[in-house]
Amino acid sequence: MYIEQGYRGKLGIWKYFIIPTVFFGLTAVAYLGILLLGLDVEAIMQSEIERKGSNRFLAENLLQFTAFLLILLCWVKWVHPQTLTSLTTSRPRIDWKRIFFAFFIWGTITCCFTLIGIYLSPQDYVFNFNLSRFLPLAVIAILLIPCQTSFEEYFFRGYLMQGLGILAKNRWLPLVITSVLFGLMHIANPEVEKLGFGIMVFYIGTGFFLGIITLMDEGLELALGFHAANNLITALLVTADWTAFQTDSIYRDVSEPSLGLEAFIPVFVVFPILLVVFSRKYKWSNWKERLIGDVMTKEKFIAIQDGNSSGV
Repeated sequence: MYIEQGYRGKLGIWKYFIIPTVFFGLTAVAYLGILLLGLDVEAIMQSEIERKGSNRFLAENLLQFTAFLLILLCWVKWVHPQTLTSLTTSRPRIDWKRIFFAFFIWGTITCCFTLIGIYLSPQDYVFNFNLSRFLPLAVIAILLIPCQTSFEEYFFRGYLMQGLGILAKNRWLPLVITSVLFGLMHIANPEVEKLGFGIMVFYIGTGFFLGIITLMDEGLELALGFHAANNLITALLVTADWTAFQTDSIYRDVSEPSLGLEAFIPVFVVFPILLVVFSRKYKWSNWKERLIGDVMTKEKFIAIQDGNSSGV
């Protein structure tokens, strides 16, 4: 009953459109500006990094998402109003063990795949470790990257998922819309410019994976942990001059970028395996109902909650 947690606030569908309209409006203006002006995103990033330094550049970019996260949470608390717990999960309290489990399992997988890639193609990587530059990076990344990933999860799999689900009265529509929008949000990334629109399969596929685990687990915890691990490990372990994260990571990928199987293996192989792992650990059932079933009415949800509270 994760989507139905939106009923815990004071509903007003108009409230769900203001934040997304502003966010997507700013994103669209930025992307159109890049297209119409013919801007070279990679060159601009390199210029800013040379002027400010990679750590400052990273911090400034991540602080924007920190601000977005605070604005979203304040909007939910004061305008709807709704608790952070009900925006996060259908459980009585946020399950931190789930967050750390997803973080650990995806962090481990990411490290293993990266190290295997370095072992098999050592010519494509340069050992880049410098303690004096890495330590500030680690502090910035550990403090701010979870804010960036949490904003994206609370916005797409939380706020939009609940709002669209309550509006549509079903689960499949918010799953599809939030997954596609999540992928499209990355369309201005330098990876897309370098690799082409085929990389959008990875971004949209990741959106579907995160949406599925949110609906099946009736909460955001697994998605929060997964997303934080993905971005944090990437920023610290290996980056390249043509990626969204350009940091003083331990390794730098110096290979010529190309769209290969490594972009599709996570979506079509690794993510399905993870769904099996999560489903067995957390005993998921009723897949059809949880993914494409109807969203109950507010009256029915309140009646169930009142029944549970009274011990009936």
